[in-house]
Amino acid sequence: MMNFIVLLILGYFLGSIPFGFIIPKLKGIDIREIGSKATSATNVARALGWKWGIFSAVLDILKGAIPAYLSLNYLTNEWQIISVALIPAFGHIFPVWLKFKGGRGAGTFAGAAAVLIGPKFFFIFFIIWVLILLATKIMSLTNLLFFWISSVLFLIFFPFHYFIYGILGASLITFALRENIKRLRQGVEPKIPFKF
Repeated sequence: MMNFIVLLILGYFLGSIPFGFIIPKLKGIDIREIGSKATSATNVARALGWKWGIFSAVLDILKGAIPAYLSLNYLTNEWQIISVALIPAFGHIFPVWLKFKGGRGAGTFAGAAAVLIGPKFFFIFFIIWVLILLATKIMSLTNLLFFWISSVLFLIFFPFHYFIYGILGASLITFALRENIKRLRQGVEPKIPFKF
């Protein structure tokens, strides 16, 4: 139980490190005044270009991957493992350092999921994500569709607790994307230019 509590706390605080805020801030930019005003990697790309957006995304992915990896190695209870894997995304969306107003959690959740399902399945999931992005050209819509589709795939190919993990993650990300969903309904959500 002590390992679980420690990893849960570690997962939240690691997830809550706002790299999407810190990187632009080091360049004199408050990301909360740019674009969607979120500390997401997509918004960092809008403010600083894709090089920094990708760098921010990699850091966000690692925030999820590290606690998930530790949970698989130090915990045996499957529900504790998925709780530790999920908490970094919660920390990313609700970071204590930014008055609980953070990013969308997609990258952090994906990082944890990649560790849980392994490289072979992660590659398949990644291809699906890319295909959805190419079809929609809208990052928020891509993530919204992808994580709900992933939940179904978890149900088909993995143990039931992975499905619960997927549903909770998709629900959390949907909540975080609520402003984006409003813009999608209004037809004003910006598309992503496929250039660097």
